[in-house]
Amino acid sequence: MAQPNGGIGNVTPNTALVEMAMAYSRSRVLCAAARLGVADALGDEVRSVGFLAEKCQADATALYRLLRALASIGVTEETTPEHFRLTSFGKPLRRDVAQSVWPDVIFWADLLADDWSLLTDCIRTGKPASQVRDPKIPSRWSQVAEAHSIFRAVMGTAPAEDYAPIAKAWNFSRAKVVADLGGGGGSLILAVLGLNPHLRGMLVDLESSIDAAKTRFAKEDPSSRCELMVADLTESVPAGADVYMLKHFLHGCVDEEAITILKNCRAVIPQNGSLLIIEFILPTLVSHTDTQLEAHLMSDLNMLAVTGGKERSEREWKTLLEAAGFILTGVYPVGDDNLMVKNVGILEAKPA
Repeated sequence: MAQPNGGIGNVTPNTALVEMAMAYSRSRVLCAAARLGVADALGDEVRSVGFLAEKCQADATALYRLLRALASIGVTEETTPEHFRLTSFGKPLRRDVAQSVWPDVIFWADLLADDWSLLTDCIRTGKPASQVRDPKIPSRWSQVAEAHSIFRAVMGTAPAEDYAPIAKAWNFSRAKVVADLGGGGGSLILAVLGLNPHLRGMLVDLESSIDAAKTRFAKEDPSSRCELMVADLTESVPAGADVYMLKHFLHGCVDEEAITILKNCRAVIPQNGSLLIIEFILPTLVSHTDTQLEAHLMSDLNMLAVTGGKERSEREWKTLLEAAGFILTGVYPVGDDNLMVKNVGILEAKPA
């Protein structure tokens, strides 16, 4: 019998809760389309189901059912019976277009969804999925050969202008050299340098991330104002900057690891230098429905399941900083409607 929301199952007065329970269906449909390469097979043409089945190496009848579902959510359009084209909405699923979301879909709907499937056990034990998974069952992270390149494609590779609101939220006028620690593809440091022509920069990350960033910096930083540096932040932090930034990095760390990294920053930062921690800042009380806050609290659970880290309140950040020899000197909201930075805060700290 159909539910009031048009789904399949028993009639229930708690429709909204059931809709939440069924919310994974769109995610799995998009994941299947991305994994099969449906968008790439369609390209800019109208294609038959038979052609697509051959290209995607899929069963034609089953693929037709997937294509219809994709059409119902606006990704494809059935132009004539069993012939489909990609919509403008679905175009970013192609791997060969600028700002493709293919890596993002695989990252969230495949790799991370695997860890989220163990959320109940993560909450029971307080441990991430990697520690509660049956060792006989391999994780998707270990099964997908391109998992690490997908991670790098998702982290820090958006256009630099998307990070401009962060770069504008703190006064860099008195700084000389700014280091972006764990900066991934370099979007934030490029935004900071773009708005502050007097600055020089340092992008610091693991070797694989730095190697991946070299081509971008050759194009977007032709004057070589930013030095690309390889380092493991749990081991050491390079000296040479008077401002150090950590954006959405420490939330992936348990407290002990976060303190270790902060102490490594403390060891090299000048006495008049500044440490900027750019993160979501959770409130001390969650007393009402809030869709923006929901995203941050879902990120908190994501950290629990995937890395063992967590999102933190201002008080928790203050405690971490003090344990590493810093004092919290200011909190600067980044109020912007850009989804990349919405409700992000900059915690400014100085050596104690």
